[in-house]
This record gives sequence, C-alpha cells and structure tokens, in this order.
Amino acid sequence: MQIAALFLTFFETSMNRKLCYSLTMLGFAACAPMPNTPPVEQAPPPRLLVFITVDALRPDYFVRFDKHLIGGLARLYRNGAVFTNGFQDHGITETAPGHSATMSGRFPVHTGISTNLTGVEDPNSPLIEVQGLGASPFRFRGTTVTDWLIAKDPRTRVLSVSRKDRGAILPIGRSKQPVFWYSGNGNFTTSTYYGATLPEWVREFNARKLAAAYAGRDWQLLLPESEYPEPDSVPVESQGTGFTFPHVLSRNADSATRLLPDFPWMDDLTLAFALHGISALDLGRGPQTDVLAMSLSTTDAVGHRYGPDSREVHDQVLRLDRILGQFLDSLFRIRNESDVVIALTADHGMSPFPGIRSYDPNGDVVRVNVHPLLLEMNTSLAAAGVKGTGLRNVRGIMVGHGFLFDSGVLELDHAALGAANVNADSLVERFRAAFLRTPGIARADRISELAQRDTVTDHIARRWLHAFQTTDTPALLVTPAPYSSWFAAYGATHGTPNDVDARVPIIFYGAAFRPGRYEQFARVVDMAPTLAQVLRVTPAEKLDGRPLSNAIR
Repeated sequence: MQIAALFLTFFETSMNRKLCYSLTMLGFAACAPMPNTPPVEQAPPPRLLVFITVDALRPDYFVRFDKHLIGGLARLYRNGAVFTNGFQDHGITETAPGHSATMSGRFPVHTGISTNLTGVEDPNSPLIEVQGLGASPFRFRGTTVTDWLIAKDPRTRVLSVSRKDRGAILPIGRSKQPVFWYSGNGNFTTSTYYGATLPEWVREFNARKLAAAYAGRDWQLLLPESEYPEPDSVPVESQGTGFTFPHVLSRNADSATRLLPDFPWMDDLTLAFALHGISALDLGRGPQTDVLAMSLSTTDAVGHRYGPDSREVHDQVLRLDRILGQFLDSLFRIRNESDVVIALTADHGMSPFPGIRSYDPNGDVVRVNVHPLLLEMNTSLAAAGVKGTGLRNVRGIMVGHGFLFDSGVLELDHAALGAANVNADSLVERFRAAFLRTPGIARADRISELAQRDTVTDHIARRWLHAFQTTDTPALLVTPAPYSSWFAAYGATHGTPNDVDARVPIIFYGAAFRPGRYEQFARVVDMAPTLAQVLRVTPAEKLDGRPLSNAIR
C-alpha cells in the first residue's frame, strides 16, 4: 500500500476520474479526495416528493393529444425523464394492485394486493362522519418510500389523497399517516385505522361545500369542436344514453356530489384538497423530505363510460392537463421548484370497445362472455352433488357450486368437491377446455405450468407470476386475446395482463433527473428504488424493482 500511495502522489496533479476508477478496480484505494483537493459538495435531498398516479392514463394520450397539451401534463412530459416503454408488469391490471406497486417497488405477489377485491375493504375500520364501506391497508404487506423516509428522519410528513379509498391508501402502505378520500356526500373522509376524528383542516375544507357548487354545471368541450377528431355519435358509449356533448351534472346538490366522479371537476376538487393539505401540514419546508401522494381518478371513470377513443376522454385529458398545470404553478409559488421532485404514472391502461373505431387494432376482437360456460359447469357440478347455490354474482365475483371466477382467476372449493367425490384435476381440465372454446380467450394456464415458462419472452406468464405465487389458490389463470376484454355491462374496461391494459407512463421531473426520452423497458416497481436513490434512503426490504439510474443526474 506504501507503493500505491507513492504512485498516487506522483500523479496527483494530473489524475482524472477515469484513472481513479481504473486504479480502484486494481485494488488501490484511489478514489478518496486528494490532498489539497476540496471535497465535492453534494446537493441536499429534495424537500418534497410529489407522487402522482393518474387512474387509467394511457401513455398514448400524450402523443395523440400533444398539440393541445399546455399545462401540467405538458410540463412533465416535455421537461421530464420519460420512459416510453413503461408497464404495470403484473397479471390483474386493476386499481388496487396497480397502486400497491407504485411506491413499494414490489409486485402484487409480494404486497398481497393481487385484485381489487383483496384491496382495502375493512369492516373493522369504519369511515369517519360518513356512511360507506370501511377501509384500511390491513392486507398490504411490506413497506413503501414513506416508511424509508420516516426511518431516516422521523420528522417526515406525509399526505395521501384520492377520489378512491384504494388510490389514497395503498401508495403509502400500512403507515398511519394523513390519508383521505372522497365520499359520495361531497366530503373527504378517512377511516378509524388512521384516527378517531377528522383533522380541523379537513373539516374546514369540507365546510366549503365545493362539490355541491358544481350542481347543474354543463360539461362543455374545452376547445372548438373542430379540434376533436373523435366522433361524438357512438351509441356504445355511456350504455347508449347521454353519449353526446354537453353532459349536464344534476342540479340537485345531493345527486351532484354523488355523480361528480364521472365529471372532470372531480380532479379539480382532489387537487384543491391536496393544495389545502400542503399548507395545513406545512409539507415541503424541510430540512427533511416530505411526501404528497395524489391519485386522480376521473380519467378512469370517463374511460370506462365512454371508452379510450372517445371525445370525452380527449377533453378530460386536456382538462386534467390544465388543472394540473394550475396546481403545479400554485405549488411552486409556495415551495421552491428546485426542492421538489415529481413522479407520475398510472395504475393501469384501458381497453377499447371491441370492434369500434379505435386507435388500437381492435376490429376482430370481442367482449369475452364466460357466463354461459360458468352456468353450464355450475349445473353439471350441482348434478354431481357439489354443495352450493345457483350461479350468482357476488360483488363482481361469479360464485358457483365448488368454484369462483374473477378477473381471469378460477379458484376451486376443494372441500366441497371432495365431499362430492369430484376429482379436482379432471375438473380443471374440463374448465380449461371450455375456456379455450370461448371466443376471445387466448390461453388458460395452471400456475405450475407458468412457472416452467421462459418469463423473459412470455410476458403473460411473467405477469401472472408477478400476481400469484405457485403455492397460491388459483386453479387456472385465463387470459383474453390481445384487445379482447372481459364483458362489462358498464362500458370499456381493463384488467388483463395484455399490453393494452398494462402499458402506462413513467415520468420523473425535477432537478435530480435528466430530461429526455428513455426507450428501455421499465416497470412501475422500478420507480420506488429510483426515488430511493434520489432521496438517499435505504429500502427496508428486498425490492422487485431496480433503479432507473440513467435518468438520475
């Protein structure tokens, strides 16, 4: 080591970083600051992380509507680090699984939130001051960025807001921080998991009755009609009623607050609540890093009702762009922009209406209707003596004699089948054959079979394995063909492991990131480890994601 020291001193005045690195690789301690060389100052970490999840924001919206984007979406897309090949890389592309991945860096197979129905519903955590289903993160496993920040500095403050309970709860996991969501009576609420009463600042905001003020307001086009190439005469939209502009919100205040989530102003209200919370909680003042998590849900509601190729979605995205721009302008007036980093993604995409004029190649696809199949199998199992009732829909799950089916997942009641001497393996093969005969079904796999696949090239197998372990209960995992979607009475939908439902935007913005387009494959689970590097925190557990380090300055 003495020889090494003399060698380094000799080259002290001319050594560059490349030589320093090379010597380090040879085993010399060469990269410590040289004598008389001032240490490099490291910029302090950001004082505020703003994590935005836009429910059902397809990345192609940025391209299709680009010339009309002038606000917040434009700012992030044009000046941020944009990963153009981003995905929610798991099997059931629904709201709860997607939000569980955003700030955890882990797939639903590890967060425990594989479906919406295994999300946040919790009768043991009733809502405060409103009626409705209780909610909490009691099923969520592991930690998130907020936990890592609090472990580093207990002064870290957090606020999470959304129209949906699962959109507010799951991004920050089990941490008992200020978490609020919208209720049908026009107020923001929370559950007893987070506290016994609403904070005074939330009551002050609710007392303004902003939701009721939208009663009777017309949703008119933001731009002249000639700027929208989409037809406004597609009867499949909105179940055939009220599918043309203008759309009028009820003039009755109580009805208006209940129906508001289907109108663009729901995002306005959510952002106004978030801005009020920033001031009330004094987020972003430092020196610690605080967190604001926001989930904006209107794009999902409008997409379900009118489809991703509708004039309504076009107008909704433009309105979201404007109001998000106003929010960011307001934020940067009270907080230094250089102290803020922003991450934006979506919880899932959205499939087009099958066979309807679309941005997607969907001409020969179908809505997958498995009800006749399930009804026939149920009748056969009942005749074989398997206990149960007639096939019924229980909150979206089809329940029959000895089985249930939801979002492509078939589960069997082995006790009921065993009692009737029905062989479960033979039954699975009967179900598989029936599914594969159904128009629009591409494959039906046992989870043990998926584990044998090359998950690098077989993205469907990979995504299912990112949702369920091989020891989990699914008997079959059923996948529609690309652009075919599960039958949904209420409109367009999502939920499959196909790219149209899994592709999402991934954007980072702020002084810590290198603006530009990044074409590499990226997953939403990569966002948390990337932010951990920027925030200089250590994840509390093994993550599924990896840092997207090339986007970091």
